[in-house]
Amino acid sequence: MKSILARMGCSVMLLFLLTDCASKKSKIPFEKPEITENEEIYIPHLKSERKNFFKESEAEKKWVDSVYQTMSLDEKLGQLFMISAYSNKDSVHVNSVEKLIVEHKVGGVIFFQGGPVRQANLSNSFQSKSKIPLFIAIDAEWGLSMRLDSTFVHPWNMTLGAVQNLILIEKVGESMGKESKRMGVHFNFAPVLDINTNPKNPVIGFRSFGESKVNVSDRAIALMKGVQNQGVFSTGKHFPGHGNTAVDSHKALPLVDYSKEHIDLVELYPYKRLFDEGLVSVMVGHLNIPSLEPRPNYPTSISKSIVTELLQNEMQFDGLIFTDALNMKGVSTYRENTDIPSTPGDIDLKAFLAGNDILLCSDTVPFSIAKMRSAYLTNVISEERLVYSVKKILRYKFKAGLPQFKPIDTSNLVQDINPSSNKALHYQLFENAITVLENKESILPIKNLQNNRIAYVKLGDAPNSEFVAHLKKYTEITEVASQNMDSLNQKLKDFDTVIVGFHKSDRAFRNQDFTETESLWLQQIAKKNKVILDVFAKPYSLLPISNYDDIEGLVVSYQNSDVAQIVSAELIFGAIEAKGKLPVSVNTHYKVNDGLPTEKLNRLGFTAPENVGMSPLKLQEIEQIVNKAIEEKIAPGIVVLVARKGKVVYQKAFGYQTYDKLKMVATTDLYDVASLTKMIATLPNLMQQYDKGKVNLATTLATMLPLFKDSNKASINFKDLLLHNAQLIPYIPYYKNTLDSSGKPLEKYYSKTSAPNFSKQVADSMFIRNDFHDTIMKIMVDSKLLPEKKYKYSDLTFMILKEYLEKSTAKKLDVLVQDQFFRSLGMNYSLFNPLQKKNKSDIAPTEIDNYFRHQTLQGYVHDQGAAIEGGVQGHAGLFSNAMDIAKMMQLYLQKGNYGGIQYFSSQTFDDFNSCYLCAEGNVRGLGFNKPRGIDNPASKSASDRSFGHTGFTGTMTWADPVTETVYVFLSNRTYPEVVENKLAKGKIREQIQEIIYEAIEK
Repeated sequence: MKSILARMGCSVMLLFLLTDCASKKSKIPFEKPEITENEEIYIPHLKSERKNFFKESEAEKKWVDSVYQTMSLDEKLGQLFMISAYSNKDSVHVNSVEKLIVEHKVGGVIFFQGGPVRQANLSNSFQSKSKIPLFIAIDAEWGLSMRLDSTFVHPWNMTLGAVQNLILIEKVGESMGKESKRMGVHFNFAPVLDINTNPKNPVIGFRSFGESKVNVSDRAIALMKGVQNQGVFSTGKHFPGHGNTAVDSHKALPLVDYSKEHIDLVELYPYKRLFDEGLVSVMVGHLNIPSLEPRPNYPTSISKSIVTELLQNEMQFDGLIFTDALNMKGVSTYRENTDIPSTPGDIDLKAFLAGNDILLCSDTVPFSIAKMRSAYLTNVISEERLVYSVKKILRYKFKAGLPQFKPIDTSNLVQDINPSSNKALHYQLFENAITVLENKESILPIKNLQNNRIAYVKLGDAPNSEFVAHLKKYTEITEVASQNMDSLNQKLKDFDTVIVGFHKSDRAFRNQDFTETESLWLQQIAKKNKVILDVFAKPYSLLPISNYDDIEGLVVSYQNSDVAQIVSAELIFGAIEAKGKLPVSVNTHYKVNDGLPTEKLNRLGFTAPENVGMSPLKLQEIEQIVNKAIEEKIAPGIVVLVARKGKVVYQKAFGYQTYDKLKMVATTDLYDVASLTKMIATLPNLMQQYDKGKVNLATTLATMLPLFKDSNKASINFKDLLLHNAQLIPYIPYYKNTLDSSGKPLEKYYSKTSAPNFSKQVADSMFIRNDFHDTIMKIMVDSKLLPEKKYKYSDLTFMILKEYLEKSTAKKLDVLVQDQFFRSLGMNYSLFNPLQKKNKSDIAPTEIDNYFRHQTLQGYVHDQGAAIEGGVQGHAGLFSNAMDIAKMMQLYLQKGNYGGIQYFSSQTFDDFNSCYLCAEGNVRGLGFNKPRGIDNPASKSASDRSFGHTGFTGTMTWADPVTETVYVFLSNRTYPEVVENKLAKGKIREQIQEIIYEAIEK
């Protein structure tokens, strides 16, 4: 029993003390930790019961013994050293490293700054010069990017501390492990096990998973498992615990003034748990802990009582033990006797005698080896002590596969260590990390987009472009700025909600707090406005803010990466729900594990293709097709959007607005969507009328519009109209009646300026008389019917239905669609006559018209029938961008629901998406085009339930309920003039759609 208790260490003794003191109702004889959860005691497993992912084999023992027997004393001593190397330094540095490898037989190299290919080449070169293969290590707590350029930046540990899904953190470890292994790295000096209980900690902070020992341990175990499962060794640090320090050990020796009992209960807790889970190695920090080492200011890294007695004997750790870097001033400036200056190598010898196996980053290797050789020859270092560490090092070299060392293959190296899966995981991590701390009056997510004027104010000095851009994808956002507080608040009076983004560079992690001025401005804004504050910095940045009472919504996004900004915008508008929990406390306002859930609305979000089961590599093939189309002058510019399962995974703009290449296309650019107007603007309003019972499939045109009562069209019903089965002629060139014999506009019909009777603008300096609408309607009423009742596509259908909507609702179509759909959907880029609100430069031109309006059409509808109606018609006239169209298509996929609003019933959608005349060869829905029929614009893989439409100007959108996909294609193929439709003949849109289907993996 005694031996078992001894193996379990001081945890059991502490349990006994606590129980005994409680039973006697006496005061606990040591300080009680402040954090309640710290009273939890972890009883470590016996060493024999611990997980061991790297068990010793006979082959290993044989190799270790055989190598050891061939080694000279200096070779054995050299194995104890791991030296620094940089791949961004000159040949002088490289030569100095090679000299230490060749002449002093060092056992390992730790790489710092540089680049992946340069490091791989150096690693290969160093290995070729070493008799015994080298350990290669890197200090990469958030991945290789901590040290190397051209590599992926994983989230900080403190960001991961907010993530509750530990499987995701294990995936981070797996990714880091794969990257390290591909780089020939054997040790990653992670995870950090420090419990950061001091917000002012200058060196740990965001590098810690948080202030809760349980949370830190859970996440460190997950990360470690991920790394070590890839065959790379993890190193827990900084033993015994660097979390509650106020000094950077790179610059001086930090004091940890805790009792031994507290350290056992708190700081050592993660180590006990990770040892049981198979942690391979530990790094000992440079700390001053009087309760563990009574000698004044004696660094833990050279303390035998800590390295040997506590770590090895008491805690039964038998893995590799590294010192922290011995060139750090926390240890390098130590003098045991101020009267006798230390000599080079003294610290290294002390560190080895303390029980460390590997001496890291020594600046005095030749002197140190000489000093240690002398210590060995004088029995200061025993043979047993030397054998113990050297053979342990050799054992782990065998486990790392070094006896079968192969040089690192540098072909495709950068691509291999930057897999697209990293970005997919990055999205998932921030979706799970971002934390809501205030949500007064349920301000989050923002639901009301129709009557909510929203402003954005930036604080901080780091980029914010992705955040603002993605906020604007949900609704109209006005950026407001001023150099004066009074002026700023005056401008903000016009708004209902103010989003304040606090942006600090991830590189400036030690200086991310709100400045006094920023804090004051925030308080002033919050007092007078309804505010959502979003903090793109570590949680500790909130410490200077003294009052949160006036802040309605508070979001902590932790970092300022592009993905963090995108995901945070999603959360604010409800595309995702809040899941994160605060990893640290912020003053007395917010405690560790605080975090409010928010409602998820079914609005479109954003993610990487892998997260919705699509191949990013396959989607990249879209670019080849689009670029080829632009090269062949099928269209000067193109925008493509792909969404699946409610997430936009591909949205790119290609080419220019015109062939003179003056302005590149942006994804936000507006296009004349031509016949997509039918499905995006007119059809949803018709569905509402149908849903309310104001019209049904059998309702006749005479009933809908008495104007047709005595016409040959009186008996046409609603269903036949939408199926293009009503015998209507395809098109009537109404505009030709307004031109003279030379094709110029007649003064009888047009005015160069707006006037009471000429208020409908057709183009620049061109206004048509208002009553010409009556002429158009009379021409339609009097028009002939086709002789046979069969499918024939006709623009007249939606021109007639537009008239019906305007008569039945007493609203013009452009007003109606804004009121009923666009504003509440956040479709703020969708409108008729866009020049009334948008910049001309943000609208792609559609044609140089030399037959009707005799000018370049940019912001004026291309379709002549819509133009002479002042730009508003049921079949054409709408301008929009890809994101807005995707919203309407997603609403259809969700059968009338979007953003938590039910616009019409699911049954109504099903009725409109049904095929009523399939047996007759007409496979259209009501207003929707369908695949595999006449005029089929879809790829062969589109399901029968899919639906969409194309537009004359070179547009298309398609949705498929089976695959949950939305596809939008926008172009101005009609510019500079309408000629052969190469876009349709080449099936460019269909080819891209087929790639989308091929990209679906699950």
